[in-house]
Amino acid sequence: MESRVLSGATIRGLALPLKPSARFTGNCSLPATKLTGRVSDGGNLIWGRQLRPAILLEASPASVAAPAMKRESIRPCSATAEGSDSAGGAKVGFLEKYPALVTGFFFFMWYFLNVIFNILNKKIYNYFPYPYFVSAIHLFVGVVYCLISWAVGLPKRARIDGNLLKLLIPVAVCHALGHITSNVSFAAVAVSFTHTIKALEPFFNAAASQFILGQQIPLTLWLSLAPVVLGVSMASLTEMSFNWLGFISAMISNISFTYRSIYSKKAMTDMDSTNLYAYISIIALIVCLPPAIIIEGPQLLKSGFNDAIAKVGMTKFITDLFWVGMFYHLYNQLATNTLERVAPLTHAVGNVLKRVFVIGFSILVFGNKISLQTGIGTSIAIAGVAIYSFIKAKMEEEKRFVALFFAARESGLGAGRRRNLR
Repeated sequence: MESRVLSGATIRGLALPLKPSARFTGNCSLPATKLTGRVSDGGNLIWGRQLRPAILLEASPASVAAPAMKRESIRPCSATAEGSDSAGGAKVGFLEKYPALVTGFFFFMWYFLNVIFNILNKKIYNYFPYPYFVSAIHLFVGVVYCLISWAVGLPKRARIDGNLLKLLIPVAVCHALGHITSNVSFAAVAVSFTHTIKALEPFFNAAASQFILGQQIPLTLWLSLAPVVLGVSMASLTEMSFNWLGFISAMISNISFTYRSIYSKKAMTDMDSTNLYAYISIIALIVCLPPAIIIEGPQLLKSGFNDAIAKVGMTKFITDLFWVGMFYHLYNQLATNTLERVAPLTHAVGNVLKRVFVIGFSILVFGNKISLQTGIGTSIAIAGVAIYSFIKAKMEEEKRFVALFFAARESGLGAGRRRNLR
């Protein structure tokens, strides 16, 4: 999952900071420019296969009625000291002083936790092949983590009402179905092959946007998806671990996460991403429990638990399930936090590199033998995803700047009319 649901509320207070120079003198007073807009378009959430909405800022009625900039009193500020942090001498913290390092750390932790999760998850399936139960454990550990975080107030629990619950249920159901089918695929075939099939997610998203939501997809985007389809087809034909259960499950996962993206657009909410992910995890856990009990419950009670304990011991079995759940929750939460810090293009590149890291490390750790054609097909598919992500991110950037331009123009016209009326 690689996703989050963003707010439909007005975004305020986006100050445009000035880059401080090493040395300057004189008096200055520049009021902070504030942009006003709202998030109006959605996409995928963030989590591993997260619902990640595309951000499109448009002029809201409030922004048109309000002046573009509040008049502020001009106050002299002298800055004669070399390299001073601010006019008032306020100290700048490490996070503000080195934002690139912080963002890089977020990316590193996101990749690291994701790779560890995939490796540990596959190792568990090698001695405990029950993906429905393990999927429920992933969510259960995350839900317990969220409940403890709420109990200590980090973060403070956001309230939820019936209307919001109705909006989140379809998102959570699609998330649960995509999560289960992904794990069924992980248990059936090599991790690298599942992630190669998962590279088709952009194709399903584009198809859903075109034929279900009625959004016009440019020809360039469709053409960029051709290498993805070609590469996945090449890799599938010669994949040594190929079986139809793993292939079909991965495809169902792609479709499920596509519908999750569609429903996420209808579930715009003011709730922060951490609370939102917690509520969706709780609902998804409730959805995952019945199939785990019905499909795998009898076999688990008969021999599943006993066989796993006999192979690795009670302590390792329990700790493996705990840590795989923690890594699943943490890497999804880190993904959300990371993607909130970067531009769409950086996010697109980050998602592609993440998949490359997971495929590469899984091959190294498990020693999976792949044919030359499979390797070439996987490379073509990943390259196609990179091209698609680059083009789509560029389009989103252009839409955002156009929307900001018209919002600023409308705000300026509104302010001019008010001055003429005076």
